[in-house]
Amino acid sequence: MMRVVKIGGRAQADPRLTGILRAAWDAGRGELCVVHGGGDEISAMQRALGREADFVGGRRVTSEGDLDLLRMVLSGLVNKRLVNALVAAGLPAVGISGEDDALIGAELIDAASLGFAGQPVTVRTDLLRTLLNAGYLPMISPVAYNTTSPTGGPLNVNGDDAAAAIAIALEAEELLLIADVEGVLDGEGDVVSSLSIEAARGLAASGVAAGGMAAKLEAAEAALTAGIARVRICDLAGLGDAERGTIITQSQSVVL
Repeated sequence: MMRVVKIGGRAQADPRLTGILRAAWDAGRGELCVVHGGGDEISAMQRALGREADFVGGRRVTSEGDLDLLRMVLSGLVNKRLVNALVAAGLPAVGISGEDDALIGAELIDAASLGFAGQPVTVRTDLLRTLLNAGYLPMISPVAYNTTSPTGGPLNVNGDDAAAAIAIALEAEELLLIADVEGVLDGEGDVVSSLSIEAARGLAASGVAAGGMAAKLEAAEAALTAGIARVRICDLAGLGDAERGTIITQSQSVVL
């Protein structure tokens, strides 16, 4: 069963990460693809350079001057640190970015409000399938290739959006969006076990699901609309527990 997993920056600090990924890989070798984030480290680097991190709808406002910083932090520091840890744990991890072979082609979302933030429009799966078929675990930085520029260049793609696009292109059976909470929370702070797309929109519209969680719900909707059978938002432990977290479906009543 092909699974695409997006792991956020905070989950990467969990000491259980390598063991959980190892178990997931052993359960389905050649059927796991990981996209990573690193937002907190980008924000820290921006602050160190005297810049302020700004977000709209859970997506980072990205200036032209931020692009090399994104490459350095996401495709360099974070990607290679994760690959090194996984290789040390016996996993055949290979680090790539959305710029490699234009793996993730993106276009600007709204230059006026988000700057050089992009939305995936194409995913070239040849490189991914070559790695998977050869027994490697792809570890992907979501920095994407700008398809709208004649000279290319990078665009900052939200990791959840990148993971959804890759899941669609690979025709994955499941998309997992790993958060720093067990799942989507309702207004009382309890985990919602199942959400329809309609109910998810309602949580975002009411502000109950905001920021990064709202972006995850948007990515989940995009994946489901394109035919992905199952999308789940969960914490790191959900990689080894198929029922943990919040399952997003095309149409289903909310179950608390």
